[in-house]
This record gives sequence, structure tokens and C-alpha cells, in this order.
Amino acid sequence: MAEPGKIAILLRQVAMAVNAHDRENPDHNSWGIGMAHFDIERLGLEEGEELIPGMVLQADGGQTGQFRILCDGQHDQGEVEEEEEVLDAVAERELAEPLEAPGPAPRIRPPL
Repeated sequence: MAEPGKIAILLRQVAMAVNAHDRENPDHNSWGIGMAHFDIERLGLEEGEELIPGMVLQADGGQTGQFRILCDGQHDQGEVEEEEEVLDAVAERELAEPLEAPGPAPRIRPPL
């Protein structure tokens, strides 16, 4: 089990994040906290445990050291998805002539 001080800090941060999420997204219903499985084990918590009332802890494969608010809303609504242009890293044709050294190679003299 992690130190009580670390758990208290985590619970405070989770409560602040849930409140901020709910304030900014009133039409979404928050239901959980997503964390990396490593962090859940490191803190001595269990998946499915309620951190704060109504907020269930879920291992979601996210980046370690971070948590996410899980809700039933879509946060990217209204955003236009940009299409990426795929470029070949190898050119199909050569654009320039290869450089050649002018004249013969210099003679190398052995040390005296």
C-alpha cells in the first residue's frame, strides 16, 4: 500500500479533475478514472475500486503517471478530422546527378 499522503494527494487531484470535467462538460456523465495498470498496482489499489463516490477505477492502458476522467460523452464532437497526407520516404526517380571528384585521387605518401 502506498503512503497515506500519496493516496490523499491522488484523491484530491481526482476530485478536482472530476469537478473541472463536469463543470466544462455538463452534458457528459463521468463514471470512472482511467489509470495505467502499473500505477494501480504501485499505489496498492484494485481495478473496479471506487476512489470517490461514483468514480470507478479502471486500467485503460494509458501512460504511467497520469489519470483520465472516463465519461459517456464524446470530447471530439464538432471537430473536423484532418486527413494526413502520406509521403514516400524514397524517391521514385533521381533528381540530381551524383557528384564526382574532379581529377584523379591524391597520392598518399608513407610517413618518414
